Amino acid sequence: MWQMMSAMTGPDRHEGKKTACFVHWTARITLMLCATFLGSPFQSAIAEEEPHVRESARLLAVLLDSGRVAIGRNQELINNPDKGDKGFTPDVFAEQTIALFKQRTGHDLRNLSAAQMPAMAKPLLERLLEESKKTVATYQTVINVKGIKYKGLIPATFGTETGSRFQLWSGLYLKQTAPEHLLRNFKNKPDAFEIAAMHKMGDPTFPRDGDQLWSEVAEGGKSLRVLLPLFYGKACLSCHGDPKGERDLTGYPREGAQEGTLGGAISVKLPLP
Repeated sequence: MWQMMSAMTGPDRHEGKKTACFVHWTARITLMLCATFLGSPFQSAIAEEEPHVRESARLLAVLLDSGRVAIGRNQELINNPDKGDKGFTPDVFAEQTIALFKQRTGHDLRNLSAAQMPAMAKPLLERLLEESKKTVATYQTVINVKGIKYKGLIPATFGTETGSRFQLWSGLYLKQTAPEHLLRNFKNKPDAFEIAAMHKMGDPTFPRDGDQLWSEVAEGGKSLRVLLPLFYGKACLSCHGDPKGERDLTGYPREGAQEGTLGGAISVKLPLP
């Protein structure tokens, strides 16, 4: 199915993706109904599917965060009021994001057809990268204007806007969120599950190395929820660190955060068959 989609170009390729995704999800619903009426053989098949769904959710979360990191690494360039054309185009952003994603997962988004990952993840990752580029594209005019120090494009705004774009296209839940006491944008407000999970991930004993996840089967087995924690790095402290209460570049009061503490999470919810 993926090879068929990769061979398409232009509008036909997008239509092929939509058709393939429809067929895929229809098959998953059929499997769920069979499990309900026919019993254990199908239930076993569903159990085997769960790790694939979890891995797909993980990859989506890591890709969205890789885009956030790419924005953060270019923040000084983006906000430079003395430079006109920054050269930070959607394509430049995409190349950096692809490289970051490969470092973290081992997968090359430029060769998804050969990637050893769940088949369901491939069209979703491709589309998330495209939606990420669209977010950067909307900021091109202001990025390249001299005399403006804050351009509005920061990791947080990127994560919020790109997650919304992807949800609108896919109907799947992908969201950047944060603990309520750190929340700056109401669109990122956590639900009850996210609040509880981030409370646990904020514990000092929660592992900080690598892309550690919190995942649970939810809604009576109908969906899998996955959270990728976002811990403050040094670059984050320019807006979120000390002195607490002082306004940062964006106009929000700094939280007085310390490096390594939990600042938020990427939250994904995917249906289980």
